[in-house]
Amino acid sequence: MYTREQTAKQRQKFWTNFGQYMKPVPNANGESINWLNYKTGIRNIIFRMDAGNQQASITIELRHIPDKKRLHYYNQFIALKKLLENTTHYQWNWQPVAINENGETISSISQTINGVNVMNEEDWPTIISFLKPRILALDSFWELVKDGFE
Repeated sequence: MYTREQTAKQRQKFWTNFGQYMKPVPNANGESINWLNYKTGIRNIIFRMDAGNQQASITIELRHIPDKKRLHYYNQFIALKKLLENTTHYQWNWQPVAINENGETISSISQTINGVNVMNEEDWPTIISFLKPRILALDSFWELVKDGFE
């Protein structure tokens, strides 16, 4: 097993490498962007990438807001489901109510790849090949719809 420090260092190394790999890739508007800290422009809508010991995921998280508003945002995404899937070319997992790692109630729209381990550098190309096209596709989708969420 890995110590907490080893795990933290390896995760940091992965995200640093991923960030460097993605740095020259422009967003849908052709502008430079920090892909690791993607800014949707709306405080309560977060695009989150994660890589762990058994899987990697990309998630649209709706959080830190009262249930009524969070579910309103979620329903807006439901109304845009076909556009999301057509723009990204992926099927997404929809959860109107979930609990995040901090114990907060969220809504999420996500994709996960199982059987990868961020601690194993041999898995990094698979993780990157999973995350990159999805964050790029989410960016393209978001560019089309973000004005409807403001």
